[in-house]
Amino acid sequence: MNEIVDLIEKEHMRLDLPEISIGDNVRIYTKIFEGDKERIQGFEGVVIKKRGGNTRATVTVRKVSHGVGIEKTFPLHSPLIDRIEILSKSKVRRAKLYYLRKLKGKAAKLKEKRD
Repeated sequence: MNEIVDLIEKEHMRLDLPEISIGDNVRIYTKIFEGDKERIQGFEGVVIKKRGGNTRATVTVRKVSHGVGIEKTFPLHSPLIDRIEILSKSKVRRAKLYYLRKLKGKAAKLKEKRD
């Protein structure tokens, strides 16, 4: 049974995605449809959660805009995602960064990972 599901999901997998990890600062470009027009809109923030596997994989990205925290969950293999850019990587010791919701300003900064 699972073999059939895996074969169907494999057809819809995207192979052009970068390796995203928790704490990465990313910019995700999505296609937005307004009437009969289509445009691409970017959403830049920190990856605070990754979940799922295969075509059901999602990432939650958090940013602060005008003092208000905004979180968006993106399905990674969606055809509405145009591209994903990794701007920087951070050193983290947690699988989920929910604690960033309580922090403000400099306290919410993550240490950058050195290569």
